[in-house]
Amino acid sequence: MTALFSPYTIRGVEFRNRLWVAPMCQYSARDGFPGEWHHVHLAQFASGGAGLVISEATAVSPEGRISPEDTGIYSDEQRDAWAPIVTAIHARGAAAGIQLAHAGRKASTYSPFSGHRGTVPAEAGGWETVAPSAIAFEGYAAPRELTLDEIDALVASFASAARRAVEAGFDVLEVHAAHGYLLHEFLSPLSNHRTDEFGGPLVNRARLLLRVVASVREAAGELPVFVRFSGTDWAEGGWDIEETAQVAVWAAEAGADFFDISSGGLVAHQDITVGPGYQVPLARRVRDEGLAVSAVGLIETGTQAEQVLQDGDADAIMAAREWLRDPHFALRAADELGVVGPWPPQYERAARHR
Repeated sequence: MTALFSPYTIRGVEFRNRLWVAPMCQYSARDGFPGEWHHVHLAQFASGGAGLVISEATAVSPEGRISPEDTGIYSDEQRDAWAPIVTAIHARGAAAGIQLAHAGRKASTYSPFSGHRGTVPAEAGGWETVAPSAIAFEGYAAPRELTLDEIDALVASFASAARRAVEAGFDVLEVHAAHGYLLHEFLSPLSNHRTDEFGGPLVNRARLLLRVVASVREAAGELPVFVRFSGTDWAEGGWDIEETAQVAVWAAEAGADFFDISSGGLVAHQDITVGPGYQVPLARRVRDEGLAVSAVGLIETGTQAEQVLQDGDADAIMAAREWLRDPHFALRAADELGVVGPWPPQYERAARHR
């Protein structure tokens, strides 16, 4: 038995292994509805042996979508569209997660394969963006600063989306507080210049996230609640790993069970030195607070993933691009490590280790 292919349990939800699929936007939805592409895209990872498959950033309100082609769960009809996808993931042996998100000042953008860049104007199907402060992401339209009443409504939107996710059958609810989207914008002093109770000191900048976590925790019942953080902005004067570790402790007190540690995305001038496992030390710093975490970022082989777990740097591994390259990444990783992987019976004839 390896660490990577040992089961893991959070709040009664058992994951058959610790090699998981990170959220990856597909920019293929219509009016926020997932479709046939999402069904096949997500179910294939469960066939490929993933322990947990998390959907793309899924908006809690129409204006929270990254692009007009992003998914949402702000209506009961969208909830019902997600349900058969969840069933397909379960039927293939994996747990199903959803990432609840609001894109903030990085909303209403063109999809990366549209041939355009920047903010989609209203006449082309875009909308006005909102943020903690009226500070634009470089190259995007300036957002409008949220009012206190609108902040209250945002918390309610996350709670409503969480209830719909439970009704759709998801096993894990992840709050997206990373990659320069709305909750991350509140956390970072580079994007949050407010002077009220949501700006200034760290406890104020974290206030919205902690309210969202508490509301999602209540809606989730006994299901696990994850939080995805960017561990650092990779920019001078920005959000950093020490603030991440402190806010993760507070989020755990508010009801979060697990932390998914990525990095960056807040500003275009970020300065990142990228290499294999470059974000693993960020996960380790949060884990050192006694919290359960996953590591993500250029983890591309079973041996590498196993070593991260053996070294005590994380409790699970998230991967993204490697799953796109090989939707059977977990089966390949098990073969690489010489253990019996979670082969579907239809595929067992291809297994080398039985």
